[in-house]
Amino acid sequence: MSGKVYLVGAGPGDAGLLTLKGKAALERADVVVYDFLANEDLLRYTRPDCEKICVGKRPGEKTLPQEAINELLVSQAAQGKTVVRLKGGDPFIFGRGGEEAQALAGAGVPFEVVPGISSGYAAPAYAGIPLTHRDGSSSVTFLTGHEDPSKPSNRIDWPKLATGADTLVLFMGVRNLPEISSALIKGGRNPDTPVAVIRWGTRAEQQTVTGILSDIAAKASGMEAPAVIVVGEVARLHAELNWFERLPLFGKRIVITRTREQSGALREAIEELGAQAIEVPAIEIRDPESWQPLDDALARLETFDYLVFTSSNGVRKFLDRLPARGRDVRDLKGLKIGAIGPGTAAVLARTGIRADFLPDEYRAEGLIECLKNVEIRGKAFLIPRAKVARDLLPVALKERGARVEVVEAYETLQPRLAPGELERLLTPPPDAVTFTSSSTVTNFLQLLDDQGLRGILNGAALASIGPITSATIRKHGLEVTMEAAESTIPGLVQALQKHFSPSPQAETGLRS
Repeated sequence: MSGKVYLVGAGPGDAGLLTLKGKAALERADVVVYDFLANEDLLRYTRPDCEKICVGKRPGEKTLPQEAINELLVSQAAQGKTVVRLKGGDPFIFGRGGEEAQALAGAGVPFEVVPGISSGYAAPAYAGIPLTHRDGSSSVTFLTGHEDPSKPSNRIDWPKLATGADTLVLFMGVRNLPEISSALIKGGRNPDTPVAVIRWGTRAEQQTVTGILSDIAAKASGMEAPAVIVVGEVARLHAELNWFERLPLFGKRIVITRTREQSGALREAIEELGAQAIEVPAIEIRDPESWQPLDDALARLETFDYLVFTSSNGVRKFLDRLPARGRDVRDLKGLKIGAIGPGTAAVLARTGIRADFLPDEYRAEGLIECLKNVEIRGKAFLIPRAKVARDLLPVALKERGARVEVVEAYETLQPRLAPGELERLLTPPPDAVTFTSSSTVTNFLQLLDDQGLRGILNGAALASIGPITSATIRKHGLEVTMEAAESTIPGLVQALQKHFSPSPQAETGLRS
């Protein structure tokens, strides 16, 4: 039975610009065939068993020929697989998606086209350039700049195009920019017409060079593909409307060392501020070697007075285990429930459980402070937590006469990375590395040391979520560049923003 191929537009680079339909196709794909213009971060939407095939298509490099890509799509679908062909921008706008669709149709392979946001209008938008404007542009023409105007074989009527539209948007034209500029001027376009060249539009590494038709080739001589060229009066608006490149963390490469499952909030926050998030999970959350200690505690829930969570992972694992013992959240009635911080309390709240006490200081010391005026002698505490954790809280409770049972709900391990993957992720070197726990510090540094990459940290700012994590950083002989005033993800983002954009007017746009 034949499978099906989805020709999916990956958008221009910002992973947030993928369509919902494109995301759904990735989630059910057996195989993803992607190129260099498609943001690899989008592959996180695929299943763990999905096969991922990179077919390159880098300018100036030897890559898989288009005919071979066509054959690959047909052969994969012939095996009954659901195939996603992930293409930068929109498949049918200078993406050769039409050729691939023809190959599939000719082979009798079912296919579907999922349009994407094209870099032709997205890159200018992120550079503050509206392609149409009531005061300056009522028409737009999209064209390829890949064909050299000086060659007789080119099929573009440059004289007609030169004055045929208010705004011209050229794809793949950066190499031929001198010839294109000359052809447009020769065709009647004013040499003083504003021009903008936008490289890697919508990404944190976006670069915009502006000029006029007569000098843009010289000004943009160092730029390389991929780039979009905008010719027209609207390009002048870049200076006024350039919102993206003015974001507080624009262009910064910031490493996230949390687990992939937990990185979402931090990732979204720093990307919203213009940074490039680099996920290098330093810890992996796994089930304990044995559930027996936790199961025994769950069987005796009625014997406990307090249930205290010191991490959101502890909450998840505890709640997930309740059904295995024939219990649910109703069995927590009567227990005083404590959470170490708002993130942990939020995970509880999602299941309708309200934390009875939450410290002002989001660490074990804060929980101890919460209970300092409460008589706990003889009271029974259940603390589901990681296999390895600080003993400060259980020791302090026992010293005050409480009965404390600490059970392992999960363990944190150092994940395995494919050979060369860590160096690839950290090249070029990051501007900052974020740490949200002591285990992320220890494991990340071990990953670096195992591959001889500790030098990558030279010049990188080290951002800590709180004093305990900071102490671990210093224990390893490193300096803490910044520490969150509040030990939360918003607090950590605020610290990054303050470090890289110290001016008061820059501190905007942060979502709590």
